[in-house]
Amino acid sequence: MFLESQNNHPMQKGSIEVICGSMFSGKTEELLRRLKRAKFAKLQVEIYKPIIDTRYDNKKIVSHDENFIQSVIVKNSSEILQKINNPDIVAIDEAQFFTDDLTKVCNELANNGIRVIVAGLDMDFLGNPFGKMPELLAIAEHITKVHAICLDCGGIANNSHRITEGNALVELGQKENYKPLCRKCFTKKNYTIV
Repeated sequence: MFLESQNNHPMQKGSIEVICGSMFSGKTEELLRRLKRAKFAKLQVEIYKPIIDTRYDNKKIVSHDENFIQSVIVKNSSEILQKINNPDIVAIDEAQFFTDDLTKVCNELANNGIRVIVAGLDMDFLGNPFGKMPELLAIAEHITKVHAICLDCGGIANNSHRITEGNALVELGQKENYKPLCRKCFTKKNYTIV
């Protein structure tokens, strides 16, 4: 069975789709759009998010625009394999926060005929590849990179610039903690892009 996406890419069973970009680029909004279409098509959808993501709600995936969908909280990606119940689609939000073998889990799901849709930050606040996202991008059949608008110059933003103090790699936050910046404005802030 093939489903056509808005971009006319075939979205088939047994595949991996990755939605990536900076903060405030619309990753979760795009994930929600795809899931709403799938539900409209009466496909069985299961949605997972890491336990660490508590910004808006403990049990829902919520976009910055306050759109949401119910989800299942998991401590690690292996738990997804224990909880699935014959879905057509498995969606995973905030993939960068999974520290175990998310790539293996996604491959196993796809190899068993499940359409897997993963959303997450592709780079951390230092401009480096984030978590398992590089591996997921390498194995995905379909990749959608979404962009925000640079808050300094109005250009296309690709980076999540942290505006608060702290060096921890993972710091949950919103507009008071981060702002999207283009490459030029991000580089001006004295970060090195790898």
